[in-house]
Amino acid sequence: MRIGLEVTAAVSQGAGIGRYTRELLRALAALDTATHYRLFYAARRPAHPLPPLPANFHVTVLPFHDIWLARLWQRARLPLPVELITGPLDLFHSPDFTLPPVRRGTPTLLTVHDLSFVRDPESAAPTLRVYLNTVVPRSVARADHILADSQATRDDLLELYRVPAGKVSVLYSGVDPVFRPVTDPAALAAVRAQYDLGAAPFIFSVSTLQPRKNYVRLIQAFAALPPPLLSNLSLVIAGGKGWLYDSIFAEVERLGLQGRVRFPGFVADADLPALYSAARVLAYPSLYEGFGLPLLEAMACGTPVVTSTAACLPEVAGDAALLVDPFDVPALANALERAVSDEALRADLIARGFARARAFTWEAAARQLTDLYRRLSAG
Repeated sequence: MRIGLEVTAAVSQGAGIGRYTRELLRALAALDTATHYRLFYAARRPAHPLPPLPANFHVTVLPFHDIWLARLWQRARLPLPVELITGPLDLFHSPDFTLPPVRRGTPTLLTVHDLSFVRDPESAAPTLRVYLNTVVPRSVARADHILADSQATRDDLLELYRVPAGKVSVLYSGVDPVFRPVTDPAALAAVRAQYDLGAAPFIFSVSTLQPRKNYVRLIQAFAALPPPLLSNLSLVIAGGKGWLYDSIFAEVERLGLQGRVRFPGFVADADLPALYSAARVLAYPSLYEGFGLPLLEAMACGTPVVTSTAACLPEVAGDAALLVDPFDVPALANALERAVSDEALRADLIARGFARARAFTWEAAARQLTDLYRRLSAG
């Protein structure tokens, strides 16, 4: 069986779809040594390496900026099939929203991680939103089968794009085994020093800075904590700058929280287990997510989680987190206070979190995916 995969996101994006694609490749490489995987990506200077891959994975590097793939395949709609890059295929899988041309008769699988750009238009920059609203529906219509990251995303596909129910499957992400409690005091102190987090206990959040992450309300909830608690607590919001983020920094200044709310920027994957472990709580009050992997990563590290009732987050969190209306700042503040200071509640959330995280593995995802590959390629 010959499977084609376009993996540009894996080498160009540190978080989000980039991490998803790298982890899925790692799991496929560990599980499947019989299938011939023909990968390709476009990048003049890859920002992130692919995971180690065995001999049945062949990688073709296109030495130009990935924007040219979008221009040729999606904007100009040139009928240049991916087989010109990969050779003959039994199935082509695009793990990143858009489907390029393939030769007639080649089955196609498309991963749609979320429809945030439809549900919450501010979740994407204007030019990207216009692009996605044009090419994603077209790709969904062409695909033989679609993978959604969650039941919530599957429901969105059925409702918003009128996709037949039998055409969409859910493939849950997994938790990498590296996410486990870090208890070494030296390692915890080192990660604090590396990101200039100070010595105070902190609430942690990690995501690209953009409106749907709901950081303005998180900052307001942090400011509303009781003064005795707030006086010895920091809020650390890690992630690269996305778009429409000025209001986040403005809210910190308006509330006089400079120095109490820290923005270390993008953090390396390798540092996340120590950061989760050092945190008192993970706060993830997003307005919309396709999956919400940080919830499970934090749980696997023994960190209590406060998240929102929006989209897939209750589906992912199960009974292992405190769930709040993401628009209710007092409720969010109350949940943060309880998760920080109520030791009995913390112990319960930690135990439930460990169990919840164990239910999601990349090995299970890879097994489900290879079964689907075989079914689709067989017609």
